[in-house]
Amino acid sequence: MADIGGYFIVGGSAMAATLVTTPLVRSLARKRNWVAMPSERKVHKVPTPDVGGLAMFVGVLVALFVAWQMDRFSLLFNGNSEPLGVMLAAAVMLGVGTRDDIKEVSAPARVLTTVFAGMILVWFGVTMFYFRVPFLGVIQVSSDWVAIVTVVWLLVMVQAINLIDGLDGLAAGIVAIGSTAFFIYSQHLSGLGLLSEPNIGPLIAVITVGVCVGFLPYNFNGASIFMGDGGAYLLGLLMAVSTSVVGGRADPTTQAFSGQTYFFLAPLAIPLIILGVPIFDVAFAIVRRLINRQGFAIADRGHLHHRLINLGHGPRRAVAILWLWTALLSAFVLYPAFNKSATNFAPFGLFGLVLFLYTVLHPDLSKSKDENNS
Repeated sequence: MADIGGYFIVGGSAMAATLVTTPLVRSLARKRNWVAMPSERKVHKVPTPDVGGLAMFVGVLVALFVAWQMDRFSLLFNGNSEPLGVMLAAAVMLGVGTRDDIKEVSAPARVLTTVFAGMILVWFGVTMFYFRVPFLGVIQVSSDWVAIVTVVWLLVMVQAINLIDGLDGLAAGIVAIGSTAFFIYSQHLSGLGLLSEPNIGPLIAVITVGVCVGFLPYNFNGASIFMGDGGAYLLGLLMAVSTSVVGGRADPTTQAFSGQTYFFLAPLAIPLIILGVPIFDVAFAIVRRLINRQGFAIADRGHLHHRLINLGHGPRRAVAILWLWTALLSAFVLYPAFNKSATNFAPFGLFGLVLFLYTVLHPDLSKSKDENNS
């Protein structure tokens, strides 16, 4: 399979294509009035183009084309239907998301379209084969369950990324950090001979990183363009693909790791921990809506980024805090993966405690409270 240099070339192509295309999409969006208007629920103050997913998709297509032209990736493309399946499913998710950005699409229609995209992945073989539940053993995914597992995994990833996309640069940064960590992890598995080859997962992960890095200069605080639902759905699909074909195809019978340590190396647990911030946000949103007896499609200001803003953090600091939490969780799962004898997790706990205290006890917060009370 390809060496690290090949992946860097592909990831760099995704970044460059997104970097060049985003201003063009932004200009088109302004001419067509494809913009997100300010509201009480939203942070931005001026109409802002919200179809950045179109530029991201161009980045994906360019990167896949570059990889297709490279001999080192020939095993991934020759006689393998998975790259085509990923492109088609990505186009479907981009289409429904962008349509929702321009003219609202009902929640049932968005869910049905996501299911359709999942079935495209199943048809082209972009599925997991088995997964290991820590302490319970290996579960083989039978043909009867492949479609259900694929669709559910896709729904979780798409919803997680979509819900966290509420502040400039937040979703793109979290996905970039998480995909980088997962790429490193998948390469480690491949180096140990524990990943079935050829595997498209590492390639999709590095493309995802490139797309996010290329989009961030236009999307960070003071953003001139948003990724919109089209971009969030696209990133969710890319994350679902990379994590499922790595996590669901890593050798579950290996004895290289055992006992408690393997819990941190259970391949499908890795993305759930790395993406702990958006996934926790999804879980918390579900519980919150059940308690308040609200519909799941109703938007609110109870998400993590909204709560950080309510605590007194500015948008940039709120984004940085959630980026740091994602980086901490990523380091937490990569540490035992690269060090089988790892037993000392105290530094992670200490850093987590410091980050928590910074989140709730930052000096600016107490200063703001004093000013409000005076």
